[in-house]
Amino acid sequence: AAKNFEALIGLLNDFPDMIMFCSDDKHPDSLVQGHINELCRRAVNKGIDIFNILQSACINPVQHYELNAGILRKGDHADFIIIKDLSSFTVIKTFINGICVAENGKTNISSPKNKIINRFDCEKIAADSLKCLPEEYLIDNKLPVIEALDGQLITNKLLVEPKIRDGIIVPDLENDVLKIVVANRYKNARPAVSFIKNFGLREGAIASSVAHDSHNIISVGADDNSIAEAINLVIERKGGISCVSSASKKILALPVGGLMSTEDGYKVADEYTAIDLMAKSMGSSLSAPFMTLSFMGLLVIPSLKLSDLGLFDGETFSFLYK
Repeated sequence: AAKNFEALIGLLNDFPDMIMFCSDDKHPDSLVQGHINELCRRAVNKGIDIFNILQSACINPVQHYELNAGILRKGDHADFIIIKDLSSFTVIKTFINGICVAENGKTNISSPKNKIINRFDCEKIAADSLKCLPEEYLIDNKLPVIEALDGQLITNKLLVEPKIRDGIIVPDLENDVLKIVVANRYKNARPAVSFIKNFGLREGAIASSVAHDSHNIISVGADDNSIAEAINLVIERKGGISCVSSASKKILALPVGGLMSTEDGYKVADEYTAIDLMAKSMGSSLSAPFMTLSFMGLLVIPSLKLSDLGLFDGETFSFLYK
């Protein structure tokens, strides 16, 4: 969700022995496009010295983490890749301990069957459990709202005029103020509810069990029924990401800890692309709505985030309400 290659890459020519490339939390659709090799390709296009690029990608990580591999010294394991050239960095073959484990985008490693480890001990939720009463959620007659920022992990803290209907605070679609919900996946508990801006959904809801750091179920949506349905789809499959609209619904199951799939990576990438496009077709203007969603429960990054215990202010390090 936070991409800072452009801001930092100029430092590489000045500090070639102090910089490493990193890609974290890449979703499968972007992983198919490339990993560290993609950063190398982009660095070449920026005119960075090729030997500084190779040092950052290959040498610095081995030396920094004191790894006993990777530099092809005498006695090292034969761990290396063969690439097409030093401009595209297209990987042709990958070797581990002298054995070719992948070639032309296909793995040579067989997939063993393992017991799936997971923990989902919650029951489905009801839409009625998501109602917000003004006396519980307003601060000085204003509604605290998380402002999500595209390409950033930090959020802003807004205080806005609430939209109230029949004595209940409801999403304000005209001003892009949607409801955000966190449901505890480890036990039955009342869902935590707040409001969020900049997701852009005009209808429906999205939900995910990838929600740093506790990985409870997190959802953003335009109405309570859609949010409850999106969350319940994730509960049914004991993990996953889901999308619900007035016309259809999708779920990408993540049965391993509610975080990973046992399916082929390319298949998962295709399914993720489809569900991501569905969220964007419902109005989301975020470059990666599910990636952004996964960080809206990470309390230690300011300003406002939502956990299963309530809305948390990362600057005062206290709950605004529970």
